[in-house]
Amino acid sequence: MKKLIALFAVSAVASTSAVAGIALSGSASVSYDDNGTMTSATKYDADISMVGTAGTTTVTIGMDVNGGTSTATNYAAITGADMSTKIGPVTIAADMFDEVSAATTTSSAGQEFETVDTGVTISLDVPVGGMTVGLDNSGDVSLSGTFSGVTVSHTVGDTTKTTASAAIAGIDMSVTNKAGATTWDIATTVSGIDLTLTSGQKVTAAFGIAGNTMTVSAIPSVASAAASAGTVSGTGTNGFGTYKQIAAKSYSTVAIARDLTSGASLSATYSTSDDSLTLKASVAF
Repeated sequence: MKKLIALFAVSAVASTSAVAGIALSGSASVSYDDNGTMTSATKYDADISMVGTAGTTTVTIGMDVNGGTSTATNYAAITGADMSTKIGPVTIAADMFDEVSAATTTSSAGQEFETVDTGVTISLDVPVGGMTVGLDNSGDVSLSGTFSGVTVSHTVGDTTKTTASAAIAGIDMSVTNKAGATTWDIATTVSGIDLTLTSGQKVTAAFGIAGNTMTVSAIPSVASAAASAGTVSGTGTNGFGTYKQIAAKSYSTVAIARDLTSGASLSATYSTSDDSLTLKASVAF
């Protein structure tokens, strides 16, 4: 009997130790959309994230547990699998899950062919202004760091990309140049109203206090664009290619969100694009 009790004690300690290195979080929501003059629809979503830590090594796995991409058989689907570890000043990160990058529609300018985005990145923290130098298995080299309050990230590879962001006098700014095209966004608070403006002419204003807010957004129109033929390997002039873009008119949305004493949140969103009202109940843990 003493041996049996001792065995259970060892098992309990081992289980506790294993669980101590794992953190679980998740979210779930159900929404009802009257879809304006079209048929109404109810949608569900439930996700779980698991983070396992052992020393300086971390593994993160994400799952869509309400059916994912296999709704016909109601299978849960993996949405991410990453691992990172540190060896002195060197950080090794591995993305082990290949997300779907090809578009699911042929009329919204999405990517034509699938891109394999699994890979390994090796980064070195250089003791010069907090700069980090990175190299991934595709050959891309990245430099990042914060200098005089401005965070800069520069990647050189198939597509050169530079991003600079800073918080100055209560204004958060970010500018990105990718393959010669520049985008930016500005966020600030004026008289308790959180305002966001982007280079795409999208404007968002959020009113209220935490747990009880109203957000008004103005979404700009989208011009039509022709398709660009790509290749499976992405080596042509147009890379992996894009589908055509159908023009869309500008529209606005108004969303009211309220935290409930039950721990859930309730929101109502009205959109002028299709005169629809969406009610959504959600919870995160």
